[in-house]
Amino acid sequence: MPSENKFRVLALEMEAAISPAEAELMAQATAAAAEDDYDLLLVRLDTPGGTVEATRGILKAILNSTVPVAVWVGPAGARAASAGVFIVAAGNIAAMAPQTTIGAATPVGMGGEDVPETMARKAINDIKSMVRGMAQAHGRNVDWYMRAVEESDSITAQEALQLKVVDILASTPEQLIEAIGSRQKILPGWESGFSAEEYAIEEFAPGWRYRLLAWLLNPQVAYFLLLGGMAGLFFEFVSPGAFFPGVVGGICLLLALYALSILSTNVAGILLLLLGLVFFFLELAFISHGLLSVAGILALFIGSAILFPAGPGEPGLPFATIVVTVGGVATILGFGVYLAAKAQIAKPASGREGLEGSIATVRHWRGNRGQVFAHGELWSARTADGSALNVGDTVRIQRVDGLLLTVERVESSAGVDQLD
Repeated sequence: MPSENKFRVLALEMEAAISPAEAELMAQATAAAAEDDYDLLLVRLDTPGGTVEATRGILKAILNSTVPVAVWVGPAGARAASAGVFIVAAGNIAAMAPQTTIGAATPVGMGGEDVPETMARKAINDIKSMVRGMAQAHGRNVDWYMRAVEESDSITAQEALQLKVVDILASTPEQLIEAIGSRQKILPGWESGFSAEEYAIEEFAPGWRYRLLAWLLNPQVAYFLLLGGMAGLFFEFVSPGAFFPGVVGGICLLLALYALSILSTNVAGILLLLLGLVFFFLELAFISHGLLSVAGILALFIGSAILFPAGPGEPGLPFATIVVTVGGVATILGFGVYLAAKAQIAKPASGREGLEGSIATVRHWRGNRGQVFAHGELWSARTADGSALNVGDTVRIQRVDGLLLTVERVESSAGVDQLD
């Protein structure tokens, strides 16, 4: 731990699309900075944007932080696009590394498509009022922030510094902290500056809630959960009473639906995946000689390929992942179809069909009638030819007439007398 007289900086890395996971991360970081009396929270930002609600959560955490927040877009090659613009505007200090960009804050749909005109106008007006207030509070170029929202304007780090969109140009976090130290009255309580020997940067370690959300909102994890949940519920349907596949499948499906409601997804992809599952269910009800199963596999494959839109920063699912996952799920579903078909053609082990042809043991007999023990129960029986049987004889059931069995001797029990 640094000594008490050092300028203590808590560094936070935010290098992903803005989602509820990042909102949770920012909330944890601001709380930790306040609790441990840090002098500055440094956010290293590189994001293509994200959801409006998650962005609002991040802005709320920054604006209500008792510890000043510096937002640095870096390293070289990083960007603060869309929601990243608002995060930069919210910071007490806004900085960028050379060869980085900021801008393009016009709202778009989850898949990157343009939103309808009326909705777009409402969203733009709402965002403009939000970013205007933050830019004015920190003495930055309000006009440019408005252009970023209205016209999707995007500029380089050098242009951002010249236009007073950001406060500092720094290649590294260390250069940023030193620049802060060399300025007067840039932060409350630090009016006299400090040297490079008088600060210490510590990395923030996120808690389990962020790690769980970040894992869950990984597109590949959401995809695995979706297909795994579908396979579990299908297996529970064809083999009821196992419970475990159904319980695990239901949990996986709910988690997947939560993740897909936040991630950029293609509705047609989800519908194709569900259609693939329907084809496997239909395979249970109709004799298609495997054609419905093949159609199900094709639907699963195509749905997987288009589930997540591919584009800049959105690579979609890797081909190998799709092949392996669809192959594994198709194998599980196919095995379920096999078990169901096998159960349908198997000879019943109980009822009339189950009794006919089975073996029984004579327990009581008089004349051509008596009782035999079959399938754990005593049954009234007779012989077809009227012959007598001995107690202990092994017989085969030929026919079932209500509660009366017609039997024939298979093996005689020598030395056992008939009952009078």
